[in-house]
Amino acid sequence: MINGMMTLSGAWHKLRTDSILRFLVVSLAFYGMSTFEGPMMAIKTVNSLSHYTDWTIGHVHAGALGWVAMITIGSVYHMIPKLYARPHMHSVGLINTHFWLATVGTVLYITSMWVNGITQGLMWRAVNDDGTLTYSFIETMQASHSGYIVRAIGGAIFTSGMLLMAYNVIRTVRASDPQAAEAAARIAVVGAH
Repeated sequence: MINGMMTLSGAWHKLRTDSILRFLVVSLAFYGMSTFEGPMMAIKTVNSLSHYTDWTIGHVHAGALGWVAMITIGSVYHMIPKLYARPHMHSVGLINTHFWLATVGTVLYITSMWVNGITQGLMWRAVNDDGTLTYSFIETMQASHSGYIVRAIGGAIFTSGMLLMAYNVIRTVRASDPQAAEAAARIAVVGAH
């Protein structure tokens, strides 16, 4: 993570204008957060609260959507114009919109799961004076319902960004010159050996 961030030393101003770079930098932030959170969740006292709850789901999706998806999206946006001999993607504005949709969608998704997980963990640990559980499983699920609504909204926002990406990639590929794309592919094959 530090290596990724230090790569931008002296060039942080590029984040204002380079939408693809934003994907890569935000992915590193999610990577760092997920990497810290994983060992923290392994601590016995934290694990006793988080185990079997939606907190784990939030943690996994911080890595899957925040780190893996964002770095992959940024990489694809970087490579498509090169593979198809285009100077740039069809629409930089769509890339910027996609960045914000992906970021907001991911944050809504994972924070709703973190809140649900903590709520579930606390409700499942609550006991009455006689040792019986204070809350039934159904009461826990009812308390989690609003979090699931937010999770669905976050997932829908993230997915809408992916649809924008698909449109942008298709428009970029269709606008390419087939002969130039073939030449770029030959260069890539020669460079791989």
